[in-house]
Amino acid sequence: MIDVIVVGGGPTGVMLAGELRLHDVHVVVLEKDAEPTKVVRGLGLHARSLEVLDQRGVVERFLELGTKHPLGGFFAGIRTPPPEGLDTTHPYVLAIPQTTTERLLIERAAGLGVEIGYSRALVGLDQDDHGVTAELADGTRLRARYLVGCDGGRSTVRTLLGVDFPGEPSRVETLLGEVELTAPPETVAAVVAEVHQTHKRFGAIPLGDGVYRIGAPAEGVAEDRTVPPTLDELKQQVRKLAGTDFGMRSPRWLSRFGDATRLAEHYRLGRVLLAGDAAHIHPPYGGQGLNLGLQDAVNLGWKLAAQVRGWAPEKLLDSYQTERRPVAAAVLDNTRAQAELTTLEPGPGAVRALMAELMQFPEVGRYLIEKIIATAIRYDFGPGHELLGRRLRDVRLRRGRLYGLLHGGRGLLLDQTGRLSVAGWADRVDHVVDVSEELDVPAVLLRPDGHVAWVGDDQDDLVDRLPTWFGAAAG
Repeated sequence: MIDVIVVGGGPTGVMLAGELRLHDVHVVVLEKDAEPTKVVRGLGLHARSLEVLDQRGVVERFLELGTKHPLGGFFAGIRTPPPEGLDTTHPYVLAIPQTTTERLLIERAAGLGVEIGYSRALVGLDQDDHGVTAELADGTRLRARYLVGCDGGRSTVRTLLGVDFPGEPSRVETLLGEVELTAPPETVAAVVAEVHQTHKRFGAIPLGDGVYRIGAPAEGVAEDRTVPPTLDELKQQVRKLAGTDFGMRSPRWLSRFGDATRLAEHYRLGRVLLAGDAAHIHPPYGGQGLNLGLQDAVNLGWKLAAQVRGWAPEKLLDSYQTERRPVAAAVLDNTRAQAELTTLEPGPGAVRALMAELMQFPEVGRYLIEKIIATAIRYDFGPGHELLGRRLRDVRLRRGRLYGLLHGGRGLLLDQTGRLSVAGWADRVDHVVDVSEELDVPAVLLRPDGHVAWVGDDQDDLVDRLPTWFGAAAG
């Protein structure tokens, strides 16, 4: 029997599969398409996503292939100076095409032994007390202990489960394509800058060699957005706003997306779970969708692995929904707010002008940016130290860096006292005695996702807390 079937071979599914393999979980990824998509839906990675990649020891490859940009202007496109003093070692957005991100994650997963099956579409599933049976389009039936739907906003898994997906349907649609433009670059830049002042969904990003990623509002909302627009349709919409189509030709790909906003009623039903766009969809303001999915995967991976390996505390797997669904709800709300601020109506325009004034105050700008880059998230672990429930940034130690200790996806006790012990949990939690001038607490217990589960110096108190996240002591 397979331990976990992951449905969907995009960034969320592949990241999750890699996290499971860190714990020797047998995982199979099923992807309905014949190959990884060539459509570039996402263009950047934010601080928290870079942190989790850093925690797994793979961020350098992403940094090599991406370009760092300052964080000013990421809330509703309101141009403000980048906030100072962000609590992260990655205070920028990394511009990197989603196709590149996906390729690097696939390489990582393959190196960990993940099986990825292309052209394998799920058409049915059935679960009982012992596992899940997945039925594929070719008639194959696979049996697994758990199944996770990472198969996008039109999730087959979510539909088969009958999980409600309430929210708002698309009101507007944007056409998108990667095309060649024959107009001079300076002409394209000047026209785009002028049009973008009043039409925030219009833009053209140069990719080199005359190729651009260009987007423009559609005439209406298509009944079936899986059908891509034609080149003539994109040209027509660009000409309508810019007065020219810039000599558009030779499309590499064409796509369309809407601004629907929906959140799954449940992230888990029995042995089937949802992650990424299968659990939440929202407008692309702030570039949060891909990042939200990667962070879902890192939250879920170690918990599901613990369930498979048999040491998970009773409520650990349910904490995935408890923690991540409110995060997604907050993202949906901030994208709703940003969407309102990009309309051409007088009321939202006045609010946008006011927001631009308020964001000149450093505290306001930092607060809004931290929402988007996800460094301000605090899970509710109950009363305690101010660090409890927060992720810990990559502090410097005498013998290296904190994130260098998290590559294996295990828990970590960072002990500055040298007096503590994780005896009984050493198969799940690493104990490192080291000190940091940047950490003003005697010791911290970190979960595999880097969030602080305990702070203190009392051994009895530590022993009381360890079972909450790491189960009963061995032996």
